[in-house]
Amino acid sequence: MAPRLQAFVAIVLWGISFVATRLALREVQPVTLIFTRFALGVGLLYAVLAARRVPLLPPRSSWVAMAGLGFIGIFLHQLLQSHALTLTTAVRTGWLIGITPIVSALLAALFLRERFGAGKIAGLLVGLLGVALVVTRGRLDPELLALPSTRGDLLILVSTVTWSIYTVLGHDTIRRVGSLRATAGTMLAGWLMMSPWFLGSGGWRELSQVSSGGWAAILFLGFGCSGLAYWCWYGALERVETSRVAAFLYVEPLVTVVAAIPLLGERVGWSTAIGGVVVLAGVALVQRSGKRP
Repeated sequence: MAPRLQAFVAIVLWGISFVATRLALREVQPVTLIFTRFALGVGLLYAVLAARRVPLLPPRSSWVAMAGLGFIGIFLHQLLQSHALTLTTAVRTGWLIGITPIVSALLAALFLRERFGAGKIAGLLVGLLGVALVVTRGRLDPELLALPSTRGDLLILVSTVTWSIYTVLGHDTIRRVGSLRATAGTMLAGWLMMSPWFLGSGGWRELSQVSSGGWAAILFLGFGCSGLAYWCWYGALERVETSRVAAFLYVEPLVTVVAAIPLLGERVGWSTAIGGVVVLAGVALVQRSGKRP
């Protein structure tokens, strides 16, 4: 599969994932959902490795890096997003995720010494303005941060940082061990970190009461969004520059909106719509300004 098509497939699946996560969280707790979906994802990826007769264990020299990536990109990132989706809507989450390319650009400037000129600074400010519109819903209320939905929005913003770190730090590991082994090893590490939380909370008892619709959402999240999407994302990063892959994140909010309106009955207010458009304008300005060194 062409790398840009891989990135597009990942973004479409993740755009729908916010809707599926909201549906699943009506029946199970975040820890139970994360543990189960990544158990399915790990099983899928290692089945592919076995079918291709690829060594299941990555090189020992990459274990520490994969453990770090598993903590940031699986354990911490998914906990933030799943808990946030119990406090805010899938539509608002999809729009706020659009800030991720801006965060990635900032991290690239700080740690990879990429150029961060006036154009990128302007894009960052425009993106932050859009985020402010989405988070505050166009209101200037000093008590707004006490609203549960706003805490959820802030957790989503924190998750954009964890995802950006995961993407930037994972690039070297992908090049050394390959996208499939890197994705499988990273996901296994994150899933193992989640296991004590799942066992301690008795999450298996929740699974016995999940409806058929809930299982459909969990299976989609496990095989599609955890297994296939993560593999496609790392596959694209293996062959295409990080900033070019990140540009596909522009599509994610649109996919989320399209899926959330009919499936969840969510509404798009004027501040969310305008703020989302401003966010996309900001990330577009960041990505188009200047050239990579």
